[in-house]
Amino acid sequence: MPRLPHSAPIKALALTVGIVAALAAQTSRAQAQDIRTAVVAGGCFWCVESDFERVPGVVEVVSGFAGGSVPNPSYRDVVAGGTGHLEVVEITYDADILPYDRLLHLFLRSIDPLDAGGQFCDRGESYTTAIFVETAAERQAAQAALAQASRYLGRQVVTPIRNAAPFYPAEAYHQDYYRSEDVILTRFGPRRKSVAYDLYRNACGRDARVEQLWGADAPFIHQGAG
Repeated sequence: MPRLPHSAPIKALALTVGIVAALAAQTSRAQAQDIRTAVVAGGCFWCVESDFERVPGVVEVVSGFAGGSVPNPSYRDVVAGGTGHLEVVEITYDADILPYDRLLHLFLRSIDPLDAGGQFCDRGESYTTAIFVETAAERQAAQAALAQASRYLGRQVVTPIRNAAPFYPAEAYHQDYYRSEDVILTRFGPRRKSVAYDLYRNACGRDARVEQLWGADAPFIHQGAG
């Protein structure tokens, strides 16, 4: 076996130290992130998911259900009524990039917070709005956001603040519905889910109503639906 140069062990040690330092720095950066979750109900969870997955600082958005009395409800259970659940999204976000109060500001301007009976064309309890809070600080931020929205609109908003409740993810076929290329049968014939989503959102009047309420302060409609 040929002998290694005298400097080889030193170079190997230096390389090892460099790798360890790089990994430590990467871990430190990851730990420095302030990763949190927020659960909000804004009517159709496909639409809220579509909106918030575009926001800088959002790590993940999952469509699901919260606020009811039945564990692990199915979509059919919820829309049939009687479970008490709302369609919600669980937003995982980096609070260093997207503070909670900013998240709520965006959320309220993506819905109709004056409507207590549902959202847009979707009616009934499961489509009503809500902000679910876990801490006193979150409750205070939500109260401030609702008060600000009321002042802006000149009317009392009806979106309630609710205590945190178990979150149940919806079935896999509901996740990322707005960008899925899977083909389904609709009343318009076979369509990709992404196309069906755009047709639904436009027909439901979501963006038209949000623009009517919030005007230039609406954060998502000018990016296009879906």
